[in-house]
Amino acid sequence: MQELVNTLDVETGEDSLTTPDGVAEFAERQDLRGLGLEETGDADLRAIRELRESLRAACLAHTGTDMPQEAAAKLARLLAAAPLVVTLDESGRPRLGPAGGLSGAAALTAEIAAGIATAEADGSWRRLKACEAHDCLWVFYDRSPAGRGRWCTMAVCGSRAKMRTYRAKRRA
Repeated sequence: MQELVNTLDVETGEDSLTTPDGVAEFAERQDLRGLGLEETGDADLRAIRELRESLRAACLAHTGTDMPQEAAAKLARLLAAAPLVVTLDESGRPRLGPAGGLSGAAALTAEIAAGIATAEADGSWRRLKACEAHDCLWVFYDRSPAGRGRWCTMAVCGSRAKMRTYRAKRRA
């Protein structure tokens, strides 16, 4: 999921999901073969980018802001079109995954939804955050002990934010 959201570099505008080839390359890098992403059409391209930005909004909400209603509604619509099923492996362990017959954006959405459910169960979903810097918004895993990280890196985005705050106080 983190890899999907980070296919758009907000700072440079570079988006690797603008073409079907870009989606196919992403699927190959993430070992998502069999989801029907190799031959993505325009509707699936739009849905995948919508999914990406809705997930970015959810990760930004993990920093303490509210998720915009529009992003929540889009994500709810995408998730509703991507049902999940529980299966058991040969040792009897359950696995949550996409329902049969899904392909393209719906299959990717279901795969991500299963990952989110698993991450919520182990507590790691809330630690997946989007950097608060509006010119960054990179999704990162917050490894801070208290889980209150706000920037992807203190060396760049955190430092810039603190400098802006410092300068604003000096001007006032």
